Amino acid sequence: MSYPSTSRADHKEFHRSILSTASVALSLALVLLVWWSAARGVVAVASAQTVARPVRVGLLSPVGPTEYAAAADAFRQGLRERGYVEGKNLTIEYRWAAGKPERLPAFAAELVRLGVDVIVAHTLTAVLAAKGATTTIPIVMVATFDPIRAGLVPSLARPGGNVTGLAYPEALDELSGKWIELLTELVPKLSRLAVLTNADNPSHGKRLKDVEAASRRLRVDISSVEMRQLDLDKALTSFGQLKANALIILADPLFTNQRQRLAAFAIDKRLSSVYAFRELPEAGGLLSYRPSLAAFFRQAGPYVDKILKGAKPADLPIEQPTTFELVINVRTAKAIGLTIPPSLLRRADQVLE
Repeated sequence: MSYPSTSRADHKEFHRSILSTASVALSLALVLLVWWSAARGVVAVASAQTVARPVRVGLLSPVGPTEYAAAADAFRQGLRERGYVEGKNLTIEYRWAAGKPERLPAFAAELVRLGVDVIVAHTLTAVLAAKGATTTIPIVMVATFDPIRAGLVPSLARPGGNVTGLAYPEALDELSGKWIELLTELVPKLSRLAVLTNADNPSHGKRLKDVEAASRRLRVDISSVEMRQLDLDKALTSFGQLKANALIILADPLFTNQRQRLAAFAIDKRLSSVYAFRELPEAGGLLSYRPSLAAFFRQAGPYVDKILKGAKPADLPIEQPTTFELVINVRTAKAIGLTIPPSLLRRADQVLE
């Protein structure tokens, strides 16, 4: 068999064809290599994101988890609304002092050792404990009185340092008068008013002066009783000697923890009782009028989110609530022989029957 002869030109063309094919194959191999490397990189990034540690937030409070369960739920809801879900990308380190504020400094130090990203501190006492434990970890305060007077921040608009969050409005001074006005609506012959304060609460001295000023303005006599950690029986005995016909209980975790006993005492003595938060009328007290604590805790979520995304506490203005809620327990009113005026019932955010 004979084979056709080829010229030198044919050989050159053949070689060029082989080289072109090899070049295409090499280019394709390089493209595949680049694609494979990129794909590995995406997988690696996704894997890294999967194993990244969850955000860790510390919650520091002088109260217990049972009585403030609704507030804690509101806090978690505020975080969920910003994409943080406990057990997935969020870990919350709860430190409840359960009515023993002397435990707060140790709890705050523990949160610092754990390396939490943010500390959410409830009440002035907790914020002071957190501030004493760290000047670098951001602190979001919740339901705090007088942050400027307490030396936490120089101003509400530019707090500076590592503390920001939500504080009671300065107009809360006027709320003392509102409490007494509500009591005079309920007890037209109100003559003597008793006020329960916590001697260990740094804000109660100012709050008591506000109540005293309002009582003078409304021509109501006032007496106060101080209570310390384990002196409830002594405080209640003192109240029995005052012959008051109404009782104001200043906001304090100690009183929240003892709300059932305080409510029962007020009913037994047929006293119209006013408290800052809804926990007292829910436990059998007469009424409460104050900014919503649940709203405070829910709004802490956006603060935490902003800080985790790089905002500095020093640059986040401190917010103050403008919405107040009135809660009235009609059952208690009947028990102490009071008729709630219809006009007051219509103003109530919630009536407990």
